[in-house]
Order: sequence, then structure tokens, then C-alpha cells
Amino acid sequence: MPPDKVAAYADSLCYTDLVAGYYIGAPESLLSAVADLSSWFFGWDDRHDRDAVHGRAAGWRRLCAGLHETLQDPWAQRHHKDPLVAGFADCVLRLFAHLGPRWNARFARHFHPVIDAYDHEFGNRRTGTVPSVEAYVELRRLTFAHWIWIDLLEPTARYELPDAVRKHPAYRAAALATQDFSAWYNDLCSLPKELAGDEVHNLGISLIHHEGLSVQEAVREVHRRVSECVTDFLAVEPEVLGIADALLDGSAEGRKVSAALQSCVFNMRNWFSSVYWFHHESGRYRVENWDDQSLPPYVSDAPGPDVPECGETVPESVGGQE
Repeated sequence: MPPDKVAAYADSLCYTDLVAGYYIGAPESLLSAVADLSSWFFGWDDRHDRDAVHGRAAGWRRLCAGLHETLQDPWAQRHHKDPLVAGFADCVLRLFAHLGPRWNARFARHFHPVIDAYDHEFGNRRTGTVPSVEAYVELRRLTFAHWIWIDLLEPTARYELPDAVRKHPAYRAAALATQDFSAWYNDLCSLPKELAGDEVHNLGISLIHHEGLSVQEAVREVHRRVSECVTDFLAVEPEVLGIADALLDGSAEGRKVSAALQSCVFNMRNWFSSVYWFHHESGRYRVENWDDQSLPPYVSDAPGPDVPECGETVPESVGGQE
């Protein structure tokens, strides 16, 4: 952002505040890195939007390639000329300092599909393709980076969960409920600005386009699904806590795993209140305060580094995701 926009908007966007309630108990260095990753995500999302609107396909492809390369070797990308790539490398290196190679490899493995999903959305946006409700739900679980935010519960707990715990159906169901809530509540609050900006990726927009719902009916249906996520979490939470109790076998290792799992479930629960708070505090969603409802006042239309200007021809396939 230009300095005047930083002064006017940065604090009120509450990007760094967003994760404070997600990861209670995290070391300060981890919380700082996650907060910066959250801010980076919003910057990446806005670049995605502007590049799609202006047809900057070559620049977008370079950005995606740089992000994929960063996951393979973040040290090599620390001084990349695109600040989004360099910033991502900085965040990844700081996150990788906490749990070790196995967790780091999993984080990278989970992030590659997030980049590809954003690339797929870029193609949809350029062709005006609104995904079906079912296709959108699956795509959203990637673009919201569900499993990235869930992975970050473990360094918060200072312990890598065993696969048997992390892959347990009850743990995964609880995690999915928190993330679907967060993604769909975001869709609910983003709907006015995304309708104004001719966006095609929003649960409400898929419901309007494919199910024939009115805007008001779509809002009610998204609200119903959001509320159902809370019910689903509350239904499965006791089972996950029961797993934590069963891990207390008298050994030191059992106590560590149990405590880590309890920390993860505690912070899963915190997602609901944190996401709700953020969307009602952040200036990002106060569309009635913008002169142009399709474009937040702090977002620049200028292209990124070495990105062609408007009017570039878009190939039939963008990044191999068609």
C-alpha cells in the first residue's frame, strides 16, 4: 500500500488481529509469522482479483511459479523482485523453524494445491465461469487453505500430532467444521462487494447462479450452512476430547500428545468467535463506505513487478488448471 493508504486503512483492516484468537498459547515468534501469513494472504487475494480483472495472465503465471518454487526452497526466494514471493518466503522460513522436517514437508504438500486452486479460480474469473455449488465447496476448501490453518494448530501446541490422531475421522470432522464455517461466513460478509465486482467465486453466487435463488434466499441458505457448521463441531467435539483422555496412559509421551490434542481442539473452537469478530471489525467488509463498491479503496490497480499492463491475451488454459 502507498503510505497514505497504510495510515488510513492498515490498522482498521485488522489482518494481524485475525489470528490472535486462533492460536492461543503459540510462541510469540510463531504468532507473528502466522499473523504475517494472514496479511500476506489478503494481499495475494487482491493481486489475484486485479490480475484477473485486467487480464494479466503472464504475470499471474509467474507469481504462481514463484510461490511453488518458494515451497521447494524458501531460502532462494527471500529477495525475489516480487514482494508477494519474497514475503511468502519470509513467512515460510519463520514457520519452518518450529516443528521440523516432517511438519514442514506436510505444510508444503498442503500449500501446493492452494496455489493451484487460486490458479483455477483465475481461469474461471477470466471466462466468467461460476462453479456449481458442489464444485465450489471443494474449491473453497483449497482457496481458503483449510488444512494450512489446521496444520498451524500443532506448532501452537508445540507438538506434532501422530498420524493416528491427526487423521482420526473425529479430528478431521471437527477441523473441517471450523474451516467451512470460516470460509462460508467470509462468503456471507463478502457477498455485497463480490456481487458488485462481478466475482464468480462465492457460495452465495453459486446458489444464485445454479439453484435459481434470489440474493435474499442465497443469504439465508449460506447462513443456514454456516450455523450447521457450529452444530457439527459441537456434536463431534466430545469425541475428540475423549481421544485426548484415552491418550493419558500414564506415560510422559501420552501426557504430551493428550495436552497437544486438547490445545488443538481448544483453538478450533476459538475459530468461530475470532472469525465472527474479524468480519464485523475489519474495514475490508464495510462496503457501504466505499465510493466504488467493486474495489476496496486501499487496493491499487497497478500491476505487480514485471507484469504486463492491461490488454494481454489470455491463453485457453491458465496454469494447466482447465
